[in-house]
Amino acid sequence: MDKHELGTFLRSRRERLRPEDVGLPAGARRRTPGLRREEVAVLAHISTEYYVRLEQGRAPRPSGEVLAGIAGALRLTDAESGHLHLLAGTAPARTGRHRRDVRPSILTLLDRLPQTAGFVTSAIFEVLAWNDLAAALMEDFTARPASDRNLARKAFLQATPDAPLYGVSDATEFRQHVVMDLRATLARYPCDPAVTGLIGELRDGSPEFARLWERHDVQAAPMLRKTFRHPAVGTVTVDCDALALTDRDQHLVLYTAPPGSRDAEALALLNVLGAESHRV
Repeated sequence: MDKHELGTFLRSRRERLRPEDVGLPAGARRRTPGLRREEVAVLAHISTEYYVRLEQGRAPRPSGEVLAGIAGALRLTDAESGHLHLLAGTAPARTGRHRRDVRPSILTLLDRLPQTAGFVTSAIFEVLAWNDLAAALMEDFTARPASDRNLARKAFLQATPDAPLYGVSDATEFRQHVVMDLRATLARYPCDPAVTGLIGELRDGSPEFARLWERHDVQAAPMLRKTFRHPAVGTVTVDCDALALTDRDQHLVLYTAPPGSRDAEALALLNVLGAESHRV
């Protein structure tokens, strides 16, 4: 049970709600945003004293029934409710280190997708494996040391407004997605130095990451389409599919374009040009 993170998360969810969101009268002007602690306690059917202690990080581990009541009172989504249980220690957590080894069958699959840019990311956005088209569309990952293949680090510490990550159109949304995923990852791997080290590096090196981190959001909207501005073939818009590889807590990310479209033709050209196209 991470008492500090649990309390901070509860407070962040409480402060985003308005009385009318939960069927309460707005009443007189409030000095602080969101619901009052006593209002959450009433809605969750627990004592105000106990809820206050939870937010202050001083309460013992709550039961599943209590957490369910709090989740309902705070109108948590399924993802937020799952995160709440992780922080409270009532859901299975991976206490070791996240995996970086990619299943051989996935490596074979990547090589059998000639019209699809595909790559595998770890729980902390490390690019672990990729095919030739992904290297042509994004960058030649083989030319980079492993530490420079982390998309979170690239998005927050290396990309700039004038040169966004791979020229993508949704750089802002991607950074928000990264922060939400990393917060959930930290709950699953609280003792993994690679996880805690990356988050610390990003918080220290990026004011934007630090600001987004303090929002305590844990549910990202799916990114279904993405546009790249490529130096060799110009604008390429692709459909995005991220498939969860649950046994290793990794994702297989696939970028495709409708057959016969200009974007499909651009991908086909990139497939011929290869990673060298970034030097055009």
